[in-house]
Amino acid sequence: MSQVPPPPPAGPSTQITGQQTTPSTTVPHTPGLQSYNTFATQTNSLAVVSLVASIASFFAHIIPGVGGATVAVIAVITGFMARGQIKQSGERGMWMANVGIVIGLVHLIGLILLIFFVLFAIFVLGVALFGIAAHGGGTVPSPSP
Repeated sequence: MSQVPPPPPAGPSTQITGQQTTPSTTVPHTPGLQSYNTFATQTNSLAVVSLVASIASFFAHIIPGVGGATVAVIAVITGFMARGQIKQSGERGMWMANVGIVIGLVHLIGLILLIFFVLFAIFVLGVALFGIAAHGGGTVPSPSP
């Protein structure tokens, strides 16, 4: 019978074939540079709500009872609330809160201008139509006796 030699003991001095004992490259140490911090702060949820509500306000006009103006007001209010929270907590999302406020205010100002334009058009058309009828300023001849 042939005898098989026992395997070498597995320990720190044992090296597997193809394994390196030292690294093949070195990374220089640069003490003047700050390391990159992979820690990311959380985005403020009210800032996200403000941004989404400001964009959704343009499409919310088709919802009866809610309308785009209500959603635009929600966008502005949550935007200001998010700004306050971000200043206190240091969270991310200040740009979302600002964009939500701006889009919401632009939408509300546009609605107010549209309402004034419609009211002005109704007034002008009313004066034009009823003014002509009240003064008899038409081309219809009056009957003669």
